[in-house]
Amino acid sequence: MSDTTQGHPAEDTQHDPLAEGFPASPEGRALFWLAVAFSLWQIAFAAHVITPSSQVARAIHVGFLLALGFPLLSIAKGYGTAAKSLCYALAACGVAVAAYQWIEYTPLLLRAGDPTTLDLIVGSVLIVCVFSAAWLLMGPALPIISGAFLAYAFLGQYLPSPFNHRGYAFEQVIEQMSYGTEGIYGIPTYVSATYIFLFILFGSFLEKAGMIKLFTDVSLGMVGHKMGGAAKVSVLSSGLMGTISGSGVANVVTTGQFTIPLMKSFGYRSAFAGGVEATASMGGQIMPPVMGAVAFIMAETLGVDYVEVVKAALIPAILYFLGAFWMVHLEAGKRNLRGLAKSELTSPRKALREGWYLLLPLGVLVYLLFTGYTPLFAGTVGLSLTGLLILGGSVALGLPNQVLRIIFWIIIALIAGAFFEVGIWAVLGAVAVLIAINVFSKGGRETLALCRDSLADGAKTALPVGIACALVGTIIGVMTLTGAATTFGQFIVGVGKTSLFLSLVLTMITCIVLGMGIPTIPNYIITSSIAGPALLALGVPLIVSHMFVFYFGILADLTPPVALACFAAAPIAKESGLKISFEAIKVAAAGFVVPFMAVYTPALMLQDGGALATAIGYWPAVAYVILKAVIAIALWGVAVIGWLGRPMALWERGLAMAGAFTLVAALPLTDEIGFALVALFAALWWMRRSQVPA
Repeated sequence: MSDTTQGHPAEDTQHDPLAEGFPASPEGRALFWLAVAFSLWQIAFAAHVITPSSQVARAIHVGFLLALGFPLLSIAKGYGTAAKSLCYALAACGVAVAAYQWIEYTPLLLRAGDPTTLDLIVGSVLIVCVFSAAWLLMGPALPIISGAFLAYAFLGQYLPSPFNHRGYAFEQVIEQMSYGTEGIYGIPTYVSATYIFLFILFGSFLEKAGMIKLFTDVSLGMVGHKMGGAAKVSVLSSGLMGTISGSGVANVVTTGQFTIPLMKSFGYRSAFAGGVEATASMGGQIMPPVMGAVAFIMAETLGVDYVEVVKAALIPAILYFLGAFWMVHLEAGKRNLRGLAKSELTSPRKALREGWYLLLPLGVLVYLLFTGYTPLFAGTVGLSLTGLLILGGSVALGLPNQVLRIIFWIIIALIAGAFFEVGIWAVLGAVAVLIAINVFSKGGRETLALCRDSLADGAKTALPVGIACALVGTIIGVMTLTGAATTFGQFIVGVGKTSLFLSLVLTMITCIVLGMGIPTIPNYIITSSIAGPALLALGVPLIVSHMFVFYFGILADLTPPVALACFAAAPIAKESGLKISFEAIKVAAAGFVVPFMAVYTPALMLQDGGALATAIGYWPAVAYVILKAVIAIALWGVAVIGWLGRPMALWERGLAMAGAFTLVAALPLTDEIGFALVALFAALWWMRRSQVPA
């Protein structure tokens, strides 16, 4: 894979060296089938067809990640013989470590606290492998940060107070990092090996089955003919894709291939087109029902049902996309960018008539998540239904008449329903029968190939997430061992005693600085471990404090200088990733506003607490803070874009910005001042609506 693109650095390969498919070579085919085996193992584990202990399952998950990741990375980076041999050696070490954890599982438990020399060697090898894989895949930032934490565990006793600790032996640190469930095999790896992998596969199957086309056609039909329709299609389709994929960068490189050129062809600037796509795609991580991997880690960390995280994210996610929609509408008005001709667009009803069945697994998934089932169970059911639909669709096409097709689908529906009564075996039996039938027809064999490719692509897509989860486990392990989070937390609490707002700004800056080179998952884990307890001590509800960190971890992927989503959009937009980043910040204004408002008024995240809810009641507080948020986002858009039915003078933009800021700030009288400024702005705009400022 080349490291440069004509005129621009290959910013996408910098952040996703695995962006291309499996190589068309014997080596590539072998890795392709290893990826298929990885996915089949994870499905069997999720469906309880195989039931290893949690520790062994995590070890095998990491073993697969290393066995698949190192060879693919060596090919993607074009390594020579020596470097490639080293990568294969590291992959073999990863497999050996997983095998050791499996074979020695019981003896390791019995000698916990007293590791043998071989235990220490294997544990050290695991740490080297995970650090090396992360460095090759994501660059140096996260390994350096994790390495600093690891160095602190070994050498922290030599630091001055209050940063020092009592000191820990080499054996104790290695055991903490490489064995048990506090280090590399901690909660992030557990979540990666269960929920995350399953939902990535779910999204991979739906994408291959045509979900991108369905969402794009529906979006085009709904808003393509409106003013600025091309950009509104991007916001809508990327938001819809986010409901099943939960990966911002993946959304950019899938939906962005269509939406960015479409926006440019209708007159949007390249940087703005890339910024809209990056903003909308990153919003997928906060858009229920699936959201991003962080949401599952948050639910597991907080010990709450996943639906509680979804509930907290719902209104902010809607506001985020509403803000992005408003921004592109104003930009279109400012530049007089009209929509597509309605006669050229697919009818959204026609698109839904043709692809409605693809929404069934998503609908069942949402229902199960909101009725108390675990994400693992819901994801297993959703994936099973998707498999039955894809395989069954091919078989149904081969039936001679409509009556037989209806009977066939009724039988499939009954089998799917049997899942809840007799378990996964009914579905697995049906899948086996459908596979056997598909083998004997040309269309069926193509369908089987699609399913096989979905398994391989899902495993490859899971590599960056899984390796990041494994590496960030070392940070959690160090903080658990040494209590390192306490020092920074005490500092935030100390600042918060004089100003909660300054504590929030400090936490936001920490998230964004950490985001200069590390993905959302480790960003969230680090900052929530440090700042979450501190914000809780300042009276911020627990889930709100974690959502605050979550939001700014996502926005870090849009903020310069290292904006991952924007640099992924750069080669498609043929524009500098840095310019795209500055545009994305403007479009994502709601993402910067909503978390602060939620801290002062938790009702915005449908959480109890806060002075406003106490004063006027819970639901009135919800309605009031939503109204404030919508007005603030609207005014911010006018201030940034400089258009509202006509170009706005600088003083009008300043007035709009002042009104937006005072509505967000939760200080005495700021709401009253804010609404007064809103009224003044509205009155002046109405009186001057037919004038054009110089």
